[in-house]
Amino acid sequence: MQPSDTEIEVPFDAALSERYLVYALSTITARSLPDVRDGLKPVHRRLLWAMRLLRLDPAGAYKKSARVVGDVIGKYHPHGDQSVYDAMVRLAQSFALRYPLVDGQGNFGNIDGDNAAAYRYTEAKLTAIAAQLMQGLDEGTVAFRATYNGEEEEPEVFPGLFPNLLANGASGIAVGMATSIPPHNVTELIDAAMHLIDNPGAETRDLMDFVSGPDFPTGGLLVDARETILAAYESGRGSFRLRARAAQEKEKGGGWDLVVTEIPYGVQKAKLIEQIADLISNKKLPILADVRDESAEDLRIVLEPRSRTVDPALLLESLYRLTDLEIRFPLNLNVLDQHRTPGVMGLKSCLTAWLSFQIEVLLNRARTRVGKIEDRLELLDGFLIAYLNLDRVIEIIRTEDEPKVVMMAEFGLTDRQAEAILNMRLRSLRRLEEMEIAKERTALAKEREDLLGLIESPRRQRNRLKKDLEGVKTKFGDPRRTTIEEKPLAARAEIDWSAMIEKEPITVILSARGWIRAMKGHLAPEEFATLKFREGDELWGKPLHAQTTDKILIAGENGRVYTLGGDKLPGGRGFGEPVRLSLDLPAEVEIAAMLVVKPTARLLTASSDGRGFLTSGEAVLAETRKGKQLMNLRPGAKLQVLRPVPQDAETVAVVGDNRKLLVFNLSELPEMGRGSGVQLQRYRDGGLADIALLKAGEGLSWSMGGDSGRTRTEGDLTPWKAIRGASGRMAPLGFPRSNRFQDD
Repeated sequence: MQPSDTEIEVPFDAALSERYLVYALSTITARSLPDVRDGLKPVHRRLLWAMRLLRLDPAGAYKKSARVVGDVIGKYHPHGDQSVYDAMVRLAQSFALRYPLVDGQGNFGNIDGDNAAAYRYTEAKLTAIAAQLMQGLDEGTVAFRATYNGEEEEPEVFPGLFPNLLANGASGIAVGMATSIPPHNVTELIDAAMHLIDNPGAETRDLMDFVSGPDFPTGGLLVDARETILAAYESGRGSFRLRARAAQEKEKGGGWDLVVTEIPYGVQKAKLIEQIADLISNKKLPILADVRDESAEDLRIVLEPRSRTVDPALLLESLYRLTDLEIRFPLNLNVLDQHRTPGVMGLKSCLTAWLSFQIEVLLNRARTRVGKIEDRLELLDGFLIAYLNLDRVIEIIRTEDEPKVVMMAEFGLTDRQAEAILNMRLRSLRRLEEMEIAKERTALAKEREDLLGLIESPRRQRNRLKKDLEGVKTKFGDPRRTTIEEKPLAARAEIDWSAMIEKEPITVILSARGWIRAMKGHLAPEEFATLKFREGDELWGKPLHAQTTDKILIAGENGRVYTLGGDKLPGGRGFGEPVRLSLDLPAEVEIAAMLVVKPTARLLTASSDGRGFLTSGEAVLAETRKGKQLMNLRPGAKLQVLRPVPQDAETVAVVGDNRKLLVFNLSELPEMGRGSGVQLQRYRDGGLADIALLKAGEGLSWSMGGDSGRTRTEGDLTPWKAIRGASGRMAPLGFPRSNRFQDD
């Protein structure tokens, strides 16, 4: 089919990439990244501009937020009302912005994470800082551009003398890039800027004498070393480790609590408390007994230890590791420069770009003012000529048909001067008015001279900017809220979590269908028969006697091993829970072994095809649900044996399905962390049946069966001793028909 006149044939990938590039550029430059000059994204700039046009001045009355949102989406920002209102809410939240730009009245959300009320219920106006940020918009300081529909105008950037980018920070995700800028203290920023004005060659290290690090609205502790912060400021990329502020509060009787008064920036208090409560309910932090929220106007979270003997430092360190009482706040100083080109800047380059823009604003304001002064001087000169020739001017006006032309020719007036004289009121023709005009002209002439001197002198520009910065600092400066611990933290020692678990004896019971539970105490063997299971289910193997501090190792026939904490097992009431809820053990894989394992233990593992090796308890411990692969199995083989090796064991006895017995030295087995192992015994038919580990000089004993309880011992195992990997000889007469050394 031939394309029509309105259709253009292009390759699909070219059309797609072209359109995606347009979208990406729009997202980067017009939505997600702030401008280095005023620190604002377009939506924030348009919100403040709309509020200014609505005359929502700091000293004025509040107006409905719905009115502001309506103006913004109708005139300047054609996007969703909810996204615009969310941006406006953030500008009003004192816990989100270090220096809020919107003064909100009503429910604008809280640090708990609750949302703001709908915009029909809330009201807002500008703050003094927002007014400062827009100061100079009417003085020709910045360029304006048409809005999206061409009906209105909006400023390209705000000219006000306030370091908003670093003072309030920003965050955003564009296409292929993102930005994350923490807030800072405005006093420190202005001090650094003034130092940079006097010393343009100053390095970032020098600026850190003034800007010691981020200053978050929620306070907290910044625990990174100075060199770490310096590296982040130099590159514009990095992260800051931020902690909650907590202190020990003693009570009568010797008890104590930990009281948290400041939490990390961006952490929702309600979710933080829920996180801590989960640790308590799941027994992941046994030394913590309770958490209470006693916050009113000030934040106050009370953490109650299990007992007064708990080490406060250990409790606090544990909470830092397990909860959002410690976070890492990223730094990615990715901004749009004065040419609207995205790029990552360091602290110095960011301040330098802002100061350069402020010098430009200063010059634009001066040039605009000089132009207005010259326009006014032109009119004043015309007025003075009129006063000096007042009678003749009156005569011309009364008698001439074209008085403007005659006056321009006779007195050398410009068109504007002649028009202004003709528009003068009669009451202005007083002697006093002539004196006022002369006085005004003298003042304006001096002001023009000063402004021209400012335009021509970089030194005067720097002095003027420093003076203005000092005024901003005096007006808006405040003390730092976030405390910085400049000393580098030592490497944190690993916490022995088992020491926090209350040690209690338990009996671990596993059913044939994979249901696991832990009954309190160590059940006697005669009590095993009284255990109840679900219909059609029964006991698997022998119950384990363990402690809540122990690690329970479960091995699957697929060669993978899994670890469960004794304190995390379901209680003994009922039938327990399926072990596969806690472990990623496939439903089709049977359990091969269950035992208590210590990191220092030695274990023997073997597969059904007669291969095996020694391993350590540390090698089999797995901290995740997925476990770890211990034995690499050949096709058709499965994990058959995994059992502890007694410390005094020296001999290995292996019996196959063919009833052949082989005895060899334990030292012939290699110790491995993972692998397929070595051949223990060779089989022509069948495979491995069982393994026993014997002490030196110890014979082989087995049960005679029946109710007699008698055992038989074969003391001399010399006929069956051979090197590892041999076939072996038939087992002694009377050896159990199950081909197992002992019953499970």
